[in-house]
Amino acid sequence: MNLRRRTLVLALGLAPFGALAQARPMAGLDYTELKPAQPVETQGKIEVLEFFWYGCPHCYTLEPLLEKWIPTLPADAQFRRVPAVFNNPAWARDAGIYYAFDALGVVGKLHRPFFDAIHRDRLRTDNPQALAEWLTRNGVNMKKFDEAMKSFGVQSKVRRATQLSSAYRIDGTPALAVHGRYTVSVEQGRTQQGMLAIAEHLIGVARKGGAG
Repeated sequence: MNLRRRTLVLALGLAPFGALAQARPMAGLDYTELKPAQPVETQGKIEVLEFFWYGCPHCYTLEPLLEKWIPTLPADAQFRRVPAVFNNPAWARDAGIYYAFDALGVVGKLHRPFFDAIHRDRLRTDNPQALAEWLTRNGVNMKKFDEAMKSFGVQSKVRRATQLSSAYRIDGTPALAVHGRYTVSVEQGRTQQGMLAIAEHLIGVARKGGAG
């Protein structure tokens, strides 16, 4: 880290959140500009992606902030979660669980409780019996869940999530991506609130179609 970057990071770390939100984020320091830009799947809207992993403690603590932040996004922005998948079977398995929830129409009901079960109650997703017991207690039909996990649709989405994680050059979670052009991590934002503030700035940049 060079002296200029170290000094700026220290200054922002000591600044109140309001001052951080008002500062103009800088490419290469506060966020990454993707070259080439990635195609987006949300047509007519500014696409905002969250790359997450159910096993990530920082994703877990970000979730309450996201629940408050998502409803405040402008009307021309659309938020979508992407379970990050790296070269690790645990990430692919947990991505499959998320997309099985989606296929069964229970993401809204189970996403936050599933996070709670893992990080508060120590549920292990690599324990099939414990996972099945938790799902059953929460009203999930295990036959339908197993069918969804093995389905072509869910497996295709897991493969797509793997491709997106690579294409967006995601190297950790949580991370946000704005309209296929920019990514921002907690490290770049200095705090989770800072990451959200930078993403808001990038939504405005993407709306104008210009550089940050």
